[in-house]
Order: sequence, then C-alpha cells, then structure tokens
Amino acid sequence: MVDVLLGLQWGDEGKGKIADFITPHYDIVARFQGGPNAGHSLEINGMKHVLNTIPSGIFHPNCINLIGSGVVIDPVKLKDEISKLYPLGVDVKKNLFLSKRAHLILPTHRLLDAASEQSKGKNKIGSTLRGISPSYQDKTGRSGIRVGDMNLATFKYKYDEVKQRHLSLLRFYGFDLTASNLQQLEDDWFAAIDYLRDYVQVDSEYYINEAMVSGMKILAEGAQGSMLDIDFGTYPFVTSSNTITAGACTGLGLAPRHINRVYGIFKAYCTRVGGGPFPSELIDETGELIRKKGHEFGATTGRPRRTGWIDLVALKYAIMLNGVTHVFITKSDVLSGFTEIKACDRYLSHGEILSGVPFELNDESLTPLYKSFKGWDKDLTTAKHECDLPLNFTEYISYLENELAVPVSIVSVGPDRDQTIIRKEFR
Repeated sequence: MVDVLLGLQWGDEGKGKIADFITPHYDIVARFQGGPNAGHSLEINGMKHVLNTIPSGIFHPNCINLIGSGVVIDPVKLKDEISKLYPLGVDVKKNLFLSKRAHLILPTHRLLDAASEQSKGKNKIGSTLRGISPSYQDKTGRSGIRVGDMNLATFKYKYDEVKQRHLSLLRFYGFDLTASNLQQLEDDWFAAIDYLRDYVQVDSEYYINEAMVSGMKILAEGAQGSMLDIDFGTYPFVTSSNTITAGACTGLGLAPRHINRVYGIFKAYCTRVGGGPFPSELIDETGELIRKKGHEFGATTGRPRRTGWIDLVALKYAIMLNGVTHVFITKSDVLSGFTEIKACDRYLSHGEILSGVPFELNDESLTPLYKSFKGWDKDLTTAKHECDLPLNFTEYISYLENELAVPVSIVSVGPDRDQTIIRKEFR
C-alpha cells in the first residue's frame, strides 16, 4: 500500500518538513506532480534546505527518492539542486531516480510563460515564470519531450521541432527574443541534459508497483496545495496539475485501490502567493504581523505571501476531495502572543450563509464569518510533548479536530525536524 502526503491549503503548508520527519517509516518517497515552482523547506540541526524537484526524503541515506511521471523537470534547476546536496554528504546518484515519462521544461517554455503572463496585464495568474504551465500544455497537447527521450537518437530533432513551434508562438505574442538570451539558456540546458544522463532512469509505473508488491513502504509526496488543483481549486488561479490524492495515481501509475493513509497538512492560519481568491485574507496589521512572525516569503520565489486566519470551509472541502485520514498542523508557534485567534467556519454571499466552497469563489461579495478563541502567550518552540502546550492552544486544536472530523495527529511547533509533537498515532 501507498501513503499520500499533501497540502490542504494554497501551498506552503510545511510538506517538506513533515515528509522529512516521517521518511524513516518509508523505503521510497515519490513526488507525483508539479515542478520547480514548488519549494519544500526543511530545517535539520538548524540548517535550512529548500528542495524544488527532489523529494523530501533525500536526506535519509536508506531512502530511494523518485521523481514521478506527473512531474515536469527543468534540467538546469535540477542540476543546480543536486549540486548543492553533494557537499552535504548526500549520495544523490545512489538515491535519486527519474521517471522516463516525466516531461522536460525547455528554455522556450520559460519564455512562453513570461510572454503569456505579460499578455494578461492586470489579470495575471501569478505564475512563477518557470515554464511549468507551458510544459504541461505541451504534455496535454501531445507534443512534449520526456526524460526518456534524452537517450534517443532523435532527441535533438524532437527538441528543434518543439523549439520552432514555440518561437512562432513567441512571435505571435510580440515577445522580444533579442533580449531573451536564448542561446545561453540553451547552452545551459543541454549541459544539464548531459549531466542528468548519468542518473538512474526508470519505468516508474513498473518500478513503483513492483516495489509495492515486494513489500516496500512508499510515501507519495505532493506539491503546491489542494486549493490549487487544476480541476477543483480556485480556477483560474490554480497550478497546472492535479494536486489532490487522485494525482498520486496518475502521477505515479498507481491503481486507486493501493492508496492507504492520506496525510493532509495545514497551517494554523492561511497563506497564499500570487493572485486569486482568499476569503479570510487579512490586509491589516494582524496580517502583516503573521507574515513577519511566520517568515512568510516564498521558499522558491521570495515573494511575500498573503496571510489570513484559517479557513475551515476550504479545509473541509480539501479533506473531502482527498479522503484524508490524518491531519498535521504546522506553524502553530507563529500564533503565540495573539490575544485572539479566529477561524472562518462559514461564508456569507448575497445574504446567504454558505458552509461549502461555491463554484464562483472569485465573487467579491463573499464575506468570511468567524469564530473567536482566546490566544496564548507561551512560546511553543520548546514544547516536546502535548502536555507542554498551553490550554488555550489545546482547546483550539480540539475545536479543529471536532470541526474537521479527522484526528490531528502531528503538531509542528517550529521549523526544525525535532520541533514536532506526535499527538496521536498515525501509522
């Protein structure tokens, strides 16, 4: 059986830390979707690490880390990411496997991303401009280039064919190619392709199923968050892949019956990067304080994140979509010092109270309705056990657990691997 770990909000929930924390229970950690727009932050012994494409189990020497077929890979970014791990003593060549079916992000995909976003004007989606969307568009348009193509004699021909089509699109957008430094981008890209040829490539659908049959324990790691899912997120302000549990099946080649536990991660509050609806957003001093205390800036882009109180309407929706069996709460320590904590439990729209996520979440008339709780002053970062937590916080957790109807199994009280409290058994 395969367990799934994913985010339940708009990304940045702390998936990297939690994946790293529970990896000792697994033989394989497999990323099943997304690309280098993901930023999974881990802090080990006071040192921070940010992973973009590599699964979060890479710091455990006995764990295989598989980049699945549902992921889109930027060879240059992946090469850079790998090169930062070797000085830390990580044997990447031994423990990192690439799916032959994973699609590649080309230099012109990045240019197309910039051109497309520029053309939208004030209706920008908030793309990270890393070529993710154009790469997925080529995938669904049946004209993409995959990892396995790197080994074919026709590889350069395929590349040139896709490149010429992209150049035509860029001219259509009126994009200034002379300022794009395309030649240098291509030189770096082909150098990275040569570099990645030395890494293990597998038919990941066979590999993962055979591993499962042999009794190996597998964790499927998601990227971004459930509310950014291409089908069920806040469309069109979403990512380009399926970020929910179903994406683990299509992104790894797993039958649904093999999914076992589903671990959903959420912050004690909410954040979002880029455009799109955010019902519980705080555009005030409280929101700014949460941003500063939580260091809420994108791990990949550095962009300041929008902040707000926890949204239980969206959270329940994500739990339903994913079939979540256990939830893990992160960034609890950030709320220490607030005299009042709030949780949005319903929306008000055109005089009607809503307890579910409406189709048109972008409607500006949507107003969050809150329940209030007493805050706590105690610093949570030194807590080792649930008994060390202040009463007001444990009451807040009990409320969340009751509302979500799923056990809160892990409470994270800081960024480091050791700042994690197991509240209930999740294995």
